[in-house]
Amino acid sequence: MGAGILISLEEYLATAYSPDREYVDGAIMERHVGERPHSIVQSNVVFRFRQRYPDICVWPEMRIRTVSGRCRIPDVSVVLTDPGTVILESPPLIVVEILSASDEMTNTIEKLEEYSAIGVPNIWVLDPRRKRAYTFQSNTLQDIAGEELISVSPDIRLSLAEAFQDL
Repeated sequence: MGAGILISLEEYLATAYSPDREYVDGAIMERHVGERPHSIVQSNVVFRFRQRYPDICVWPEMRIRTVSGRCRIPDVSVVLTDPGTVILESPPLIVVEILSASDEMTNTIEKLEEYSAIGVPNIWVLDPRRKRAYTFQSNTLQDIAGEELISVSPDIRLSLAEAFQDL
């Protein structure tokens, strides 16, 4: 879509994009997808969550409504029960963003701030290139020194060794 062309949220939600794109202030925003390390980590995260926690809902790349009519697409979203909606209208328990080589930190932080603003309690960032993990709390990106990420209530864990397996 060309620069300066704005569309309504309703038009965005009624349109299928390939690959899917985010909606920010009336503009359609491309996402960086398709890199092998990103795909490996995303697949590992979804598989491990579904394997260990069969009663939760785990979605790769599901649209989520954030602030001021924006829609973002986290790499992985986790909710305790299926809301039965086409997009997530309520904050998930966990969102996972997986960095790609071409991601810009300014754009990533903006997305993380939006997740925080809508009340997502567990915001995780995985960096396949450096095999590092971070949490985003109180508008601060914090390096994880341990071997796993652990959610706040309920206790859902992700082993970093398993997340970065096969890289």
